Amino acid sequence: MQIEKSREPYRSSIVEIAKTEPSPEQGLSSSEASLRLQKYGLNVFPTKKPKPLWQIFLGQFLSPLIYILLVAGIIAILIGDARDAIFIAVILLINSIIGTTQEKSAQNSALALRRMAETKSLVLRDGEKREIPSLEIVVGDVVLLESGNKVPADLRLLATHALEVDESLLTGESLTVFKYAESISEEHASLGDRKNMAFTGSLVVRGRGKGLVTAVSIQTELGKIANSLNIEESAGTPLLIRMEKLTQNIAISLLVVTAVMAGLLFWRGHNYYDVLVFSVALAVSAIPEGLPVALTVALAVASRRMAKKNVIVRKLPAVEALGSCNYIATDKTGTLTVNQLTVQKIVTPDGKEHVIEGSGLDPGNVHVVDSQLASLIRCGVLCNEAQLFQQEGVWMGHGDSVDLAFLVLGRKGQISAVSDDLLIDDIPFEPEHQYAATLHAGVEQNPLISAKGAVEKLLPMCDRMYVNGHKHHLSSEQILKQADRMAEAGYRVLALAGKSVSGAVKEIQKPLTGLTFYGLVGMIDPLRPDAAQAVRHCQRVGIRVAMVTGDHPKTSLAIARQLDLAHSIDDVVTGPALKKCKGGVELIKLISLAKVFARVEPQQKLQIVQSLIAQGYFVAVTGDGANDAPALKAANVGVAMGLSGTDVAKEAADLIVTDDKFSSIVAGVEQGRIVYNNLRKVVYLLISTAAAEMLIFVLSIIFDTPMPLTAAQILWLNLVTNGIQDIGLSFEPGEGDELDHRPRRPNEPIFDRLMLERVILSAVVIGGMGYWYFHQLLQSGIGIDMARNDLLLFLVLFENLMLGNCRSEEKSIFKLNPLRNPFLLGGAVLAQGIHIAAMYTPGLSDLLGVGAVPVQEWVRMLMMAISVLAVIEIHKLIKIRGLKARLATG
Repeated sequence: MQIEKSREPYRSSIVEIAKTEPSPEQGLSSSEASLRLQKYGLNVFPTKKPKPLWQIFLGQFLSPLIYILLVAGIIAILIGDARDAIFIAVILLINSIIGTTQEKSAQNSALALRRMAETKSLVLRDGEKREIPSLEIVVGDVVLLESGNKVPADLRLLATHALEVDESLLTGESLTVFKYAESISEEHASLGDRKNMAFTGSLVVRGRGKGLVTAVSIQTELGKIANSLNIEESAGTPLLIRMEKLTQNIAISLLVVTAVMAGLLFWRGHNYYDVLVFSVALAVSAIPEGLPVALTVALAVASRRMAKKNVIVRKLPAVEALGSCNYIATDKTGTLTVNQLTVQKIVTPDGKEHVIEGSGLDPGNVHVVDSQLASLIRCGVLCNEAQLFQQEGVWMGHGDSVDLAFLVLGRKGQISAVSDDLLIDDIPFEPEHQYAATLHAGVEQNPLISAKGAVEKLLPMCDRMYVNGHKHHLSSEQILKQADRMAEAGYRVLALAGKSVSGAVKEIQKPLTGLTFYGLVGMIDPLRPDAAQAVRHCQRVGIRVAMVTGDHPKTSLAIARQLDLAHSIDDVVTGPALKKCKGGVELIKLISLAKVFARVEPQQKLQIVQSLIAQGYFVAVTGDGANDAPALKAANVGVAMGLSGTDVAKEAADLIVTDDKFSSIVAGVEQGRIVYNNLRKVVYLLISTAAAEMLIFVLSIIFDTPMPLTAAQILWLNLVTNGIQDIGLSFEPGEGDELDHRPRRPNEPIFDRLMLERVILSAVVIGGMGYWYFHQLLQSGIGIDMARNDLLLFLVLFENLMLGNCRSEEKSIFKLNPLRNPFLLGGAVLAQGIHIAAMYTPGLSDLLGVGAVPVQEWVRMLMMAISVLAVIEIHKLIKIRGLKARLATG
């Protein structure tokens, strides 16, 4: 709902705005507010309703791999084999349950974060102040604002007193904005220039205000951005593309081989039924039935691991997608920095520089200060409106970030205001005069004026400077040069000054004159302690990192230099420069070479992301504000901040970082690479064993041997024994070098040359020996059922040993601790145990056609099965030596 009138609220005077509602001084009546709430609904953004459980469950079947299994099940039904159909139905059910559980868990986590953000607001109702849930606010309500409040709706301000608002979540601008009720903005003024408006999601950092609600819910400026997200589509993830290609290749290969083998059988005179049974068995042997479950489990395991690294996964494929990114476009404020101004440097009038350790609100260690620094710090503590306190052992604060920084500095120097420091009068900070001042009693014999503000404004009010306990003639030129050097280094520079006045003075006399200059303070939003190392790690392994911020280019460059991300102003591209760019090749070049994007508007961030994707980058984007949401949704991987992020940003993202740290994103990249490596291991195991089974069938057809295994035995082998073991591979921990490799190409197939070589070797060894063993059993006069029983056990043993080959593409099995992954070891033991139990379980043994095998035959099978281990170990050794030789020759 939005207030109806001929002109936008920001273009109307207070008198005109007051006429739109019955009584802005009294607020709405309770009855009128109730009617409006019923008519227009709650003050919340209309988000997509959480998917019901049944819809999530059915959604698990929408996968190419699942389609192959469904086809296999239908074929089994058509030939009258209900047992095979039941096997397939069970595996599909297990896959869907796992996927549903994970997606529902992620949904609940996102909803929990949203509930944490619910607030209350102070409004006028029936002429009285009442605190109500922000979602019950309606158009026409009069909202009262004070320091620390979150603006609950779009407001046309009716009254302000030193009102300062942080609008960064909406505009991307980290500097706070002063608001004036009397101001009237021009038509089509940008959001940042509407000084008489307070917008939903903004935070009051200083002062007080009163405003009339002009828009709520989706009609607010924040709501309009949320609504625009229905247009932008997310870029796809490489995992789904790779799996679709793998599935297509499997299907095409299967059709070709099956058609050729069926033709061969017809040529030899077999009837239609025999050909159909053989074709179905061949098809079932070629399909990696366990892959969908293993894929879902691997992603679910990775999402749990990510949660421990403070990353909530909203969409399972995003787990692997983050590991594939080769470009991270990251916010500065709150992600790379702590989003808390901190005093890091003090320069006294004699030119001495004092470095102050620590960052954020935690005072940390106490600094030893002399009288020179004590006077300066006390001035900053007294000229202050903020509050700093501990809550459950955590330092917290209310008020302007500059004031909070001075209170923290006071704690570090063990200097704080005392009860005798009675405030007599003050001059609040206003942009027009760019300084603040207070008059306190009880500090000395006479009252003390303390002032802080812009150097160029405060310095003319001073006639002396304080050096080593004495007052000296002021060296203005030297002080201004020092302030310029600090500003060039990225510091926000403030000057501090003060003086004693007569005890009879009860107010501050304007203009201020005769002040004593205490020194300069350099403040900055410092880097997070882990940010620089995390950025360097990304750069070392080939992941490009670019900072995208609404901050000033100089401030952005100063932070980028600390990160070793950029070194000169040439590395910085500004929003105005993007606007001037004509597009095409010029725009591509401008964006591709930039390391820092400063003064960027929301639509420009989206433009940057789209350009990078068009250039072939796989882009991860971080953001916390509603202004970031379009870029988050358009990126290959959108990463929202959980602590500072808006609901709009979280809804658009694939992942949510709960601690807002860039290093958590890097940890997520590592987990993404681990899960991809595990998926390759699973694919290698399943494809190599499926190829081996197919080879056995092909050799049987070529040499006119009876069908080596029944369809039920193949499904038992693929879904039960092998299915347990491939899930164990999904739990493999990282090998420790995941972040030492360059990012994979987004179009790189899972089935690369290395895997192809390994699959062929494994399939030839397992399939060749399997057929030879089966043929030898038949030649010895053993019955077909017993021969199949022995061959099935032989293949189970092969699968157990193949697990060792799959654990690492480079490292020898003998260098890997078998206890490192208890799930894998337990899976191998369990698979073997289940098969042994099936041999001796009445009913099941008849269903599978299996029975006991003499111990000596077990030993013989095991000795032959070890061959696959030896062959792959030799292949690994050859590959490693070849790689070392290539590196040695450059």
